[in-house]
Amino acid sequence: GENGLFGDEEIRIVAPAVAAMRAKGVEVTGPCPPDTVFMQCHEGMYDMVVAMYHDQGHIPLKLLGFYDGVNITAGLPFIRTSADHGTAFDIAWTGEAKSESM
Repeated sequence: GENGLFGDEEIRIVAPAVAAMRAKGVEVTGPCPPDTVFMQCHEGMYDMVVAMYHDQGHIPLKLLGFYDGVNITAGLPFIRTSADHGTAFDIAWTGEAKSESM
């Protein structure tokens, strides 16, 4: 971020990936600052946000729908999904679990 001041991944990887998708006809914007892009998405400016790392994407998702969210991890050699509230082993078999994100 910050034109390479905090690492050059946006310059080397993210911006070229966005340009490649745009060249294929995908309507895509970025890189965008994470401190504002999630609110812009929530307000309807974007259909989705691709977070650069796990916790960056989980903060807004959990704020808006802690019990409703489901996340996926792409790029693994197997399917990986999880309810956003976590495994909740501490309340297993107690009848307290919520099923909304299943």
